[in-house]
Amino acid sequence: MIRKGRPLSHAGRSADGPRANRDSDSDSFSSDDPFDPSESFDAHDRAEGRGPQRASFKPSQSAGSASGFGSSEAAQPGESTYTRSRRVPGEARPDQDEARKSQRPVRSLNGRALGYLSRREYSRAELARKLKPYVEETDSLDTLLDQLEAENWLSNSRFAESLIHRRSSRLGASRIIGELKQHAVDSTLVEEASAQLRETEFARAQAVWEKKFGRLPESPAERAKQARFLASRGFSGSTIGKILKGLDDE
Repeated sequence: MIRKGRPLSHAGRSADGPRANRDSDSDSFSSDDPFDPSESFDAHDRAEGRGPQRASFKPSQSAGSASGFGSSEAAQPGESTYTRSRRVPGEARPDQDEARKSQRPVRSLNGRALGYLSRREYSRAELARKLKPYVEETDSLDTLLDQLEAENWLSNSRFAESLIHRRSSRLGASRIIGELKQHAVDSTLVEEASAQLRETEFARAQAVWEKKFGRLPESPAERAKQARFLASRGFSGSTIGKILKGLDDE
């Protein structure tokens, strides 16, 4: 007759189960041992008053230690450490950055010159200084500049007009003429620009003075201060004297 809930007898095992005394065998179980093979290991440990040992994960407190770098705390017994280097989102890896640089097409000298001229007007001398570091052995800078002038991409006349337009509201004739000469603009263009600037010198100087001071000097020190300011902007002495005396151009 088979009892319900009891295992069948097998070879080498008593029909009464593993709790029977088997003192003759070296690996036999004693009736004093509460261990039952049908129990789990955790249940047996709890019966003996021992809890399961589990590895605990202690997250790092600082952002630096979260990535595995800059952590000054040593791992405690029973703790698991997790280290991982983090990369900023969108940041390219070093190998990708080098690959992108190698894939960029090398710009020709003509393409570089057209890129400069598409942004603003350049004088021939200024454009030559910009392109000189990129000239290769097979390039001829003078030939390229001549070609750009023939195609009307490069023009000293347009450059002089652009410079006068950008500087005339703030600077006097002497400063603008000096800048044109630094760019090696033709003397004919310089003379034409000088005549044009002299005609409007007083009106432009008066506008600059009114914006900066707005009233006549009341002391010699104040007069000297205003005169130095206008002179530093490149206005002539006669024009400065008229303005500080309150005279009109006529």
